[in-house]
Amino acid sequence: MTAAMVENDRPAEGRPWEYLLQTWRGLDVPEGWRAEIDEGQIVLVPPPHAHHNGIAAKVQRRLYGNLPEELEIYQTLGVHVAPLDKLYVPDLVVMPAALIAAADPETSDPMDASEALLIVEITSKVNAREDRTKKYRAYARAGVPMYLLIDRFDTRGAMATLFTEPNEDGTYKHSEPVPFGKPLTLPEPFCTTLPTGDFPV
Repeated sequence: MTAAMVENDRPAEGRPWEYLLQTWRGLDVPEGWRAEIDEGQIVLVPPPHAHHNGIAAKVQRRLYGNLPEELEIYQTLGVHVAPLDKLYVPDLVVMPAALIAAADPETSDPMDASEALLIVEITSKVNAREDRTKKYRAYARAGVPMYLLIDRFDTRGAMATLFTEPNEDGTYKHSEPVPFGKPLTLPEPFCTTLPTGDFPV
């Protein structure tokens, strides 16, 4: 991750949320990059590797198989973790389509992370630690019912882990890790199995 200084004459830490959000709205981010708000500063996340995108495409294809009509899968959708004043742009977010349709067309404000049914993060070399720790805790605090972490750089080998039953303390009560090559089942409303053996490493 590369930290983006929003003003040269002010320290990054301690800026109020509204100031950071207003700055985030006005950013001209290079194509393929994502701007997020974390630890009181705006950070830029570089474009992912082709294998990263390949995994996202395979997950999305499987999710669509049994996805209820009222739900949709979004890429590059900003989500606000209100309890922590963080803003992340996950690889995939499953959310009710009605919420997206009702969003204010005049602003680019993020959606409330607590409205997501599933958030998917796929690690890259530069952000694996954040996905395993900061984002894990943030999504749990927001009450996201399912967090799917696809970690190609896990020290145990490439792993896909589904975290469920979030706690307010920033943890998930249940986790189901599987190494690449073994199937991972996602419960209702998805009712599908991810064939992780198809994921490029």
